[in-house]
Amino acid sequence: MQQILVLGAGKIGALISGLLAESGSYRVQLADARPGSAAAVADAHGLDSIDAFDIDASDRATLTKHIRNYKPAAIVSGLPYYCNEVVAEVARAENLHYFDLTEDVAVTEAVRSIAKGASQVFAPQCGLAPGFISIVDSEHIQHFDELKSLKLRGGALPQHPNNVLKYSLTWSTDGVINEYGNLCNAIVDGEEVEVLPLEGRESIEIDGTKYEAFNTSGGLGSLGETYGDRVNTMNYKTIRYPGHCEQMRLLMNGLKLNHDRDTLKRILENAVPQTLQDVVIIYAAVTGYQDGEFREENYVNKVYPQVVAGRLWSAIQITTAAGVCSVIDIVLANPNQYSGFVAQEQFRLEDILDNRFGRYYAHGGSNIESAELVARGETGHQRVSAGD
Repeated sequence: MQQILVLGAGKIGALISGLLAESGSYRVQLADARPGSAAAVADAHGLDSIDAFDIDASDRATLTKHIRNYKPAAIVSGLPYYCNEVVAEVARAENLHYFDLTEDVAVTEAVRSIAKGASQVFAPQCGLAPGFISIVDSEHIQHFDELKSLKLRGGALPQHPNNVLKYSLTWSTDGVINEYGNLCNAIVDGEEVEVLPLEGRESIEIDGTKYEAFNTSGGLGSLGETYGDRVNTMNYKTIRYPGHCEQMRLLMNGLKLNHDRDTLKRILENAVPQTLQDVVIIYAAVTGYQDGEFREENYVNKVYPQVVAGRLWSAIQITTAAGVCSVIDIVLANPNQYSGFVAQEQFRLEDILDNRFGRYYAHGGSNIESAELVARGETGHQRVSAGD
């Protein structure tokens, strides 16, 4: 079994480690800076193929020492975006494949620079958006003779919103604040531009439910660079329930908390609950010419919580972990096909969906299973405390 070092035993790292270890193809080294956190996740999985470590990955020397002692083939960062540059530098120095989940544009550019001339793979942005949605749009682009516009829309939402934000903290709070607060890349009239976050609000209706979508940073990934010269309009917007954008504008712009993100993080984490009962919405639309006719193709999917290894995992955990695990699986199974910086759109949608991890993106899911498990108190535990 190939050794994989997974950094971060949080919401996403917990499932990444479980999916990889349960597959039978990988032995996982799960590491976290918080003492006992990785062990709590490993104990909950109950698999012999997960080893837990207390490691502060921001300490270059400590991370390097671990790698030299335990010799993983690849490193997966499930850490906050601001930790990834150091991790990528260590991966380059120690000749490891590198994967991360970041949506941060500056960090991705740093990883691109680190990857120049590398023989190993550096694949950032392996989550949902950027990540899977980039692969979806890239596939649809191939169906057109001439492109006009690309719309990428995605979001993780509570199934049953009941607070003023109509939102639950389904993933990294740092990541949410980062994408709501940073400038956003877009293509407008054939030119690459930066647009303001929390602007460009639009209405979307899917299966009879109304949503709003607005500019957020990072979701476009590298698609603008790859296809920008072929398209007139390209943008990414996050999907939320109507009213959410206005409330976040008040917090971030009206109360100036975009300039005091530590305070905003404390407010959100104290006031907004987490949930396993979420839904991930993926919406992509491509317009252009096929056989001389102006046409549009759409990819629309709702992914609900699913049971993995006898426990319930949220939709955002499922989609993010499945995205990075399928990419890892494809890269390591084809060692001569990829090297250096690898953009998400270099992977084919068919290969992702046919992959044993990518199958979690399949259409046709529902919220029935998660509702029944929650009602019966049978969701299981994603981590086990020392006293359990």
